[in-house]
Amino acid sequence: MTLLVGACLLSSLVAVLLYGIDKAAARRDRRRIRESTLHLVALAGGWPGALLARRAFRHKTRKQPFGAILWGCVAVNVGLVAWLATAEATAGLRRLAGLE
Repeated sequence: MTLLVGACLLSSLVAVLLYGIDKAAARRDRRRIRESTLHLVALAGGWPGALLARRAFRHKTRKQPFGAILWGCVAVNVGLVAWLATAEATAGLRRLAGLE
């Protein structure tokens, strides 16, 4: 569980940095970070940082398709963590990894 929390914190930090870089690039009319990259980081567990950065930088707040996909990433992550929290799922993963 500690590994999962650490990965989520690291992914969130990466998300905040990417949103900040993308916002700065948007202001300077420079090359931007792809939306798919931002979504991938959110899907990899960085959604808390993505949501915080989106609000803090007021970035990508008007793009409705972007917001809907971001919330989809949140739902997938929350569902996956809930599934992993069940004893049955954990036992299955341990068997799959050869730890039992």
